[in-house]
Amino acid sequence: MQKLQGIAVSPGVAVGEALVMDNEGFRIPRRFVARDSVEDELERLKRAMDAASEEITRNRDAVSRELGEKYAAIFEAHLQMLQDSRLRSEIDKLISQNHYSPEYAVSRTLRRYAQVFQKLQSQYLAERANDIFDIEKRLLRNLLGRRREGISRLTSPVLILAHNLTPSETANLDRRFVKGFVTEVGGPGSHTAIVAEGLGIPAVVGTGPFLAEVSGGDLVIIDGDKGLVILHPDEETVARYRHEAEEIRTLAARLETLRELPAETADGVRIELYGNIEFPYEVDHCIERGADGVGLYRTEFLYLGAESEPDEEVHFEAYSRVIQSLADRPVTIRTFDLGADKVPHLPTPEDERNPFLGLRSIRLALRNVPMFRTQLRAILRASALGQVRVMFPLVSTILEFRQAKMVLADVIEDLEEHGVEYDHELQVGMMVEVPSAVMMIDHFVEEADFLSIGTNDLVQYTLAVDRSNKDVVGLYNSADPAVLKLISMTVQAAKRKGVPLSLCGQMSGNPIYTMLLVGMGLRQLSVTPSAIPEIKKVCRSVSIEECEAIANRALSMENARDIKNFLRKELKKHVPELVP
Repeated sequence: MQKLQGIAVSPGVAVGEALVMDNEGFRIPRRFVARDSVEDELERLKRAMDAASEEITRNRDAVSRELGEKYAAIFEAHLQMLQDSRLRSEIDKLISQNHYSPEYAVSRTLRRYAQVFQKLQSQYLAERANDIFDIEKRLLRNLLGRRREGISRLTSPVLILAHNLTPSETANLDRRFVKGFVTEVGGPGSHTAIVAEGLGIPAVVGTGPFLAEVSGGDLVIIDGDKGLVILHPDEETVARYRHEAEEIRTLAARLETLRELPAETADGVRIELYGNIEFPYEVDHCIERGADGVGLYRTEFLYLGAESEPDEEVHFEAYSRVIQSLADRPVTIRTFDLGADKVPHLPTPEDERNPFLGLRSIRLALRNVPMFRTQLRAILRASALGQVRVMFPLVSTILEFRQAKMVLADVIEDLEEHGVEYDHELQVGMMVEVPSAVMMIDHFVEEADFLSIGTNDLVQYTLAVDRSNKDVVGLYNSADPAVLKLISMTVQAAKRKGVPLSLCGQMSGNPIYTMLLVGMGLRQLSVTPSAIPEIKKVCRSVSIEECEAIANRALSMENARDIKNFLRKELKKHVPELVP
């Protein structure tokens, strides 16, 4: 049994068979072959090994001619490994006796060999593991050929293990069969993490290299609450986690009874719960869980993975689907929150060394006004279909907010000239997610129709922590006193002016913070749809007076660890079923 510590990005527990994605993006299947097919499979393996040997020989000869024997020796070593009789015997045995598919037999055997090299003290010998991975890939390419299997054609439940998954790959996961995933890289604020949370499946990222130590079909546990991944778990561990997963399912079933009930505190104060969504289909999750609307409609998915800039109709159709599904419930659409490095059709900045501090979000929009106008036109047109609000991300100065509103006003004027319908009462707001916005909050409340605190970025910029860097992610903490003070300042300023204020981000969807946020004065929370039942349960279990006492105590503390421990104890006292 081996435990890997990563970063928890989507809660829950999953126990199941691994589906390993290699770096070329095809899965290594674990197929059992029928007894009468063994000879055919052994022959298929022989053909693949012969073909791989021919490829290596050609590469060896070509390198020898161009660079000399010294460099050709690398390929000669590969050839000797591939033609080793012991290796061939072990793979044959797995196929003939265990009835494994050649793909799985190759992967399992060669990865075991690679592990032996990786554990050696000699750095030179440890690096020979890469040679074995090279041979494995070559054999798999020849075995799978055009029959490579992606992750879009699944027929049974699996846990996906990959070096990385793009946001579009994550979004296309078949939720019927993908029960969780783990990636070697990534951080809590990545789009992949956000999509996983939207799908409602346990996910852990940033574990570091581990794919060499697991094969397709191996039993794996993903603990999306603790950021823990367990490879080859023993029976006792499996039993414990299966029991925990069953308890989670039982709790979810009990919380379903709250769907039609309001998120109202014990003393009758209404808390509005909205859903955060990334894709149009997620609006169904909001409706299923009784959301009051959509408080954060991220629009980056329209650009990520697209070969060209999405046109106005693409935007309009995506927004219309959500607005019409929610009927009279509000939808807050955030304009694209992207870095220039993430938009394929835009030139990448030459000196973008730190994208988090570079050309992104509202800065990118104001630098690329035609692209910005396209999105704003679609939002305005869609506003005629229902209750729509538009929100600008990462606003750090008053001038930025005014410039964005000027572009919007210009688009409105254009629509009026052409007689295009839109909501003339459209509300315009902004995200509060950088300390400078909080410092100037008394000025922003004079100009914004509403505000939304984006805690993911606010934590990152306040604490100077790159949330995608696993070496410092331990410092990324929503309970830090500095973060709580900035939230409190924003709440008080909005309250004085009577400006509607919500809070979104991972903090809002974690029940440990619900009583604190309500006690600080927040009455609107925007959360991942899957978190709505738990947050509603907390709201209905406490009074405003109790929440205010908790908030006052937490705000008097001086470190995040003490605050988090205190909040966990309070949650266990008031809603014990939500604390594992």
